[in-house]
Amino acid sequence: MARINLLPWREQRREERKQRFLVALGAVLVGAAALVFAGDQYLNGAIEQQNARNDYVRKEIAALDARIKEISELKKRREELLARMKIIQDLQGNRPVSARVFDQLVRTLPDGVHFTALKMTGKNIAIQGAAESNNRVSALMRNLDASDWLAAPNLTEVKAVTAGTVDQANVFQLTVQQTRPDEEAAAQASASLAAGKAQQANKGATK
Repeated sequence: MARINLLPWREQRREERKQRFLVALGAVLVGAAALVFAGDQYLNGAIEQQNARNDYVRKEIAALDARIKEISELKKRREELLARMKIIQDLQGNRPVSARVFDQLVRTLPDGVHFTALKMTGKNIAIQGAAESNNRVSALMRNLDASDWLAAPNLTEVKAVTAGTVDQANVFQLTVQQTRPDEEAAAQASASLAAGKAQQANKGATK
């Protein structure tokens, strides 16, 4: 019976398997490296794209902030201009009224009375003056009360002052309210209407 030596064939087969294993292992390593590289490139690209988006959003936010600031400044300037316009309109509207008020103060001033100080706060006028007698002060109060542009005179102080040994005067302080004829008529109409409603209510209650 012939004997066959199988050792060389087995060694060759073992070497072939070993080579195939190494080739497969290398292919797996190369594939894994390629995947890692591709994943790294993808992530880097996504990060750069997101950073670009963030930069764009920051620029837009900065532009919006600048516009909002500009709008706020424009609103502030508009309010300042409106306030100035209102002041100018009030001054122009009150100019004839102030002239009428000062004219009425002169017209209501009786003989023997003169003013030493005037102070106007809103519609309230504070007056200081001197008169030859109390009767002159009373005449001034009646004239103020009869004026269409002045109302509610209120004497706050009056006292006799002697200058030297002969001259004597009555120094007084009073307040009076600035008004207008149309405002006074409207106030009187409102008062009359309120009084009429009150009378009707009283009549209804008595019935």
